[in-house]
Amino acid sequence: RPDPTAGTTPPARYRRAVSEITVFPARTIVTMDPSQPEVEAVAVRDGRVLAAGSLEECTSWGPHEVDRRFAEHVLVPGLIEGHAHLLEGAFSLLPYVGWFDRHRVDGGTIPGIRTYGALLDRLRELDDETQGSSEPIVVGGFDPIYFTDEERLTRDHLDRVSTERPIFVFHASAHLATVNPAMLERHEITRNATTPGVARDAAGEPNGELQEMPAIALARSGLRVILRMLNDPRAIEALGQLCANTGTTMLCDLGSAGLTRPDDQQVLHDVVNRDDFPARLLQRHLHALPPGSTDWADAAELLLTLAARDTDKLRTAGLKLVLDGSIQGFTAMMGWPGYYTGTDHGQWMVPPDQLVDIARPFHERRINIHAHCNGDLTIDAWTDTVEQLVIEYPWLDHRHTVQHCQLTSAAQYRRMAKLGMCANIFANHLWYWGDQHHDITVGPERARRMEAAATAEREGVSFSLHSDANITPLGHLHTMWCAVNRTTPSGRVLGESERISPRSALRAVTLGSAHQMHLDAEFGTIECGKAADFSVLEDNPLTVDPMAIRDIGVWGTVVGGRPFAANRPA
Repeated sequence: RPDPTAGTTPPARYRRAVSEITVFPARTIVTMDPSQPEVEAVAVRDGRVLAAGSLEECTSWGPHEVDRRFAEHVLVPGLIEGHAHLLEGAFSLLPYVGWFDRHRVDGGTIPGIRTYGALLDRLRELDDETQGSSEPIVVGGFDPIYFTDEERLTRDHLDRVSTERPIFVFHASAHLATVNPAMLERHEITRNATTPGVARDAAGEPNGELQEMPAIALARSGLRVILRMLNDPRAIEALGQLCANTGTTMLCDLGSAGLTRPDDQQVLHDVVNRDDFPARLLQRHLHALPPGSTDWADAAELLLTLAARDTDKLRTAGLKLVLDGSIQGFTAMMGWPGYYTGTDHGQWMVPPDQLVDIARPFHERRINIHAHCNGDLTIDAWTDTVEQLVIEYPWLDHRHTVQHCQLTSAAQYRRMAKLGMCANIFANHLWYWGDQHHDITVGPERARRMEAAATAEREGVSFSLHSDANITPLGHLHTMWCAVNRTTPSGRVLGESERISPRSALRAVTLGSAHQMHLDAEFGTIECGKAADFSVLEDNPLTVDPMAIRDIGVWGTVVGGRPFAANRPA
C-alpha cells in the first residue's frame, strides 16, 4: 500500500486509471454535512462527489482540472423541490393573469394584474390576437381572494369580453376555475348539473365558478388546453431552465399522469434524459380520483412498471393522493370552528372510509405515498390511515408524507413523529396568502401557527419546504425566506415563534426533501459518494441578513458535475 511517509498524494504506481477529475474551488461551500459544515473545494468524478475539503485534498486524487468559475460564488447542496408541477413550465406558454409579478424563463418578469378591468382587457387582447380560432381563451394564475373591493368573479364579468368565445380562467390554486356563459353552454353545464362544485347564483343557475377537479373537468375544452401543454416539449424544456434560474437541481412533479396516460411518458424521457436538460425530474403519480372502478392493486403494479424505466435523471417517486381542496378557495376540509369568514365549500376528494383500501396495495409494495392535506381534518384522516397500514404491514421506513401540512397542530405532529411520517410544508403561503388567512380564511390565531416548521422541528418530524409551483413561483430561496421570516406583504410577522433558523431552512430544502423521497443516500449534502449536484449562489444564505435570503442572486446549478447557467434579464 502507499508509503505513509510519501505525503498525501499516493505515488503514481498505486493510482488506478480513472476518468477525468474536475475540482471546483469556491468562496464558500456549505456542505450540510455535520462532520465538516464548510469546505473550500469539491472534486467531481463520474458525476459524483469524489472529495470535499481543502483544495490540496481535492487535487490529491490524481490528474485533474481545477475549474475556478465559482471562485467568487457560494456552493450549497442542490436545492430539491419536493412538490411542484409540470404546469410551472406550461405557464411559459399560458397567458398569466395572477396578482403578483411572475418570473419568466428568460429571466424577466411578467407584471401582475390588480383589477378586474385589467383582467378583462387582457382577455380582450387575447381574443383579438386569436380571432378565428375555435379554441377557448385560457389563462392562469388568477385568485379572487385578493380583490377585496370587488364582488367575486363570475360568468357575468367574463361575458363582457365575449358572448361567443368560451373563456376559461384557471385559478392560482389549481382548485378552481371561472368560465363564461359560452363555456357553460358549450358543455351543457346547467342548473341540472349534479357534479359537486358547480357554484350557483341566487336563482340556482351556475354562476361560472367551478370548484375542484370534478367540476372543472366539466369544462373539458378549457382543461384540455392545459393538459396538452403538460405534454409539450417546450413546456418541459422551460421547466428545466426555470430550475437552473432558481438553483433547483431536482424537482418532483406531484401530479404526474403516468398511471392514466402512460404513453405520454416517452416525451418526458426524450427531453429530460438529454445531456443538456439542466435538472433531475421525479414523478409522483396521481391516479383518477375515487369514487370509481379503479383497481388499486393494478395501479400499484403499473407504477412499478413505470419505475422499471427509471433513469439517472427521470425517476419514479411514488403515489400522490389528493384528500381535499384549498384553504383560500374555501374547499379544504376544516375542523371546528371552521372558516373564519366566507362560505365553507369543503370537499373530500377521497372518501375517508376508502383511504386504507386505496393506499394498502401501494404500502404493501413499499411504494411511498404523499397525501395532499390542507385542512386539519384531512391530516387526521391520513395519519389514521398510515397508522392502520403500519399495523397491518410493518414497513417501518415508509416515510409517508403529509403534503402542504398547513394547519397541523403540535398534537398531530407528535403522532406523525411516532409513525415515521414526514411533512412537506407550504411555506410560501405565508407570503402569498398570509394576510388573507389572517383576515379572511382562518383568523389570527390559526394563521399564526400555519406552516408550523418550528413545531415540526421541536416534535421531531422530518420536514421539507415547497413552492407547489406553478401555484406559487419556483424557487427555494423564497420558501426559505418565508420559513425564516414569516413576513406577509402587509409587513405583519405571522407567528414569530414558528420561525426557523436559516440553517434549518436550508436543511429542509436539501436533505429534508431528499429524505422524504428515500434519496438521502444520494442527494442532500456535499460529501464523498453523493451526486455532484450543487446550487451556485452569489452569497451565503446562512450569513446574510435573513430578510435578504430571497434576494440572493443565482448563478445557476451543477447537475451530475455539469454546470448550467441561469438566464439573466437583458
